[in-house]
Amino acid sequence: MLTYTTHLKKLVLPEYGRNIQRMVDHCLTIEDRYERTRCAATIVKTMESLFPIQGNADAYRRKLWDHLAIMSDFALDVDVPFELVSRNSLDNQPEPLNYDQGPLEHRHYGLLLQRSILAAAEMPEGEERDALVLLLANHMKKLMLSVNPDGVDDEKVFKDLRHLSNGKIVLSPEKVTLHEFKAAPAPTGKKKKKK
Repeated sequence: MLTYTTHLKKLVLPEYGRNIQRMVDHCLTIEDRYERTRCAATIVKTMESLFPIQGNADAYRRKLWDHLAIMSDFALDVDVPFELVSRNSLDNQPEPLNYDQGPLEHRHYGLLLQRSILAAAEMPEGEERDALVLLLANHMKKLMLSVNPDGVDDEKVFKDLRHLSNGKIVLSPEKVTLHEFKAAPAPTGKKKKKK
């Protein structure tokens, strides 16, 4: 009868494969400490041949011995040239990062664009502010098109810009016209022949 891998014990480190895991399991059954240490060193050399050394050789060999300890469920009692990783250090998880997810009314514009709009609203009137506002409005239209590919009315962008700037930036469709963005044509997949 066939033995399926789905019926076998789950591998702790699947990148080494089932044969290395069987070697580790066999090494655990050896009673003589000297022979067990030799077997463990042979397993580490086999692991090294599967994944050749890259970078610092000592750090890499230390990692292989750590992997051997993990694969044996920290039950392998051998003479190791390095201090092995402990089970406690693997169980510790880092503290979760708290991201400030404040409420975003218009998620499709993103937080950075909304902050840029507020910064532009605080700028003094002038050419530089007008150029920045026009860039922001065009970018808003482009982002709106990614959400609504059927088309975007400039007046809707101006309304959102006014709302996000707390009424400090007011543009009208009669005075300002935004770029017309078109979708790029899909690639045909044909390659040009070299002459």
